[in-house]
Amino acid sequence: MPSIQAAASSLAVQVNETPVHSKDEIEGVIAAQAREPGGSLIVMPDPFNGTNQHQIVLLASRYGVPAIYFTPTKYPELGGLIAYGSDFAEQFRQAAGYVDRILKGAKPADLPVQAPTKFDLVINLKTAKALGLVVSPALLASAATVIE
Repeated sequence: MPSIQAAASSLAVQVNETPVHSKDEIEGVIAAQAREPGGSLIVMPDPFNGTNQHQIVLLASRYGVPAIYFTPTKYPELGGLIAYGSDFAEQFRQAAGYVDRILKGAKPADLPVQAPTKFDLVINLKTAKALGLVVSPALLASAATVIE
């Protein structure tokens, strides 16, 4: 959240943090964003959000709320507008290298912590059109996948 808050304040955008802890709260939060001029959602990486991904995407669509999601492989396929996040398959490949090193005798405590190295941007143009949004050519060019 601190990096989101910092970026938002530099652009004069107001950010409201609204944690959701039950399925019954999801619709109220999304409906509230729909009432706000320029309201939108950033769906953070969280087991709760992953478990309720279908409902979140459905309600964002129903209320016409643009949303960005954290898992490029799931949310846009369900109809989410945009997703940006690390490539999980690449992370598993990196982990396989660690397993190999451990099996060859390396101590796990001696291995460096690795951050993700590959991130994907996925844009669902069908959803953008349904929301009345125009996606810039520059953003489209930077997308790993565009759903048309």
